[in-house]
Amino acid sequence: MTSKQRAYLKSIAANQYAIFQIGKNDITENMIEQISNALEAREVIKISVLETSGFTPREAADELALATGSEVVIVIGRKIVLYRESKKNKKIFLNKI
Repeated sequence: MTSKQRAYLKSIAANQYAIFQIGKNDITENMIEQISNALEAREVIKISVLETSGFTPREAADELALATGSEVVIVIGRKIVLYRESKKNKKIFLNKI
């Protein structure tokens, strides 16, 4: 992913709310499945890592990216932005950037 593509994805995520929170229950198989479904539907999602989590935001981002086959766009503060190209609902065309 180029820096221009990353900047474009960050601009999309700036207008979104975090749709998942990682807390004291950490990352479960159910959460991974839900995040994967959300990535298929939206392509870019924002996730919040709570203070009670056993993961740092960077650790959680890397774990989720590996488990869902997505890419970490940015980790800023306690927020994570992930991107994965949708197979059925493609809305974001990074190859034009």
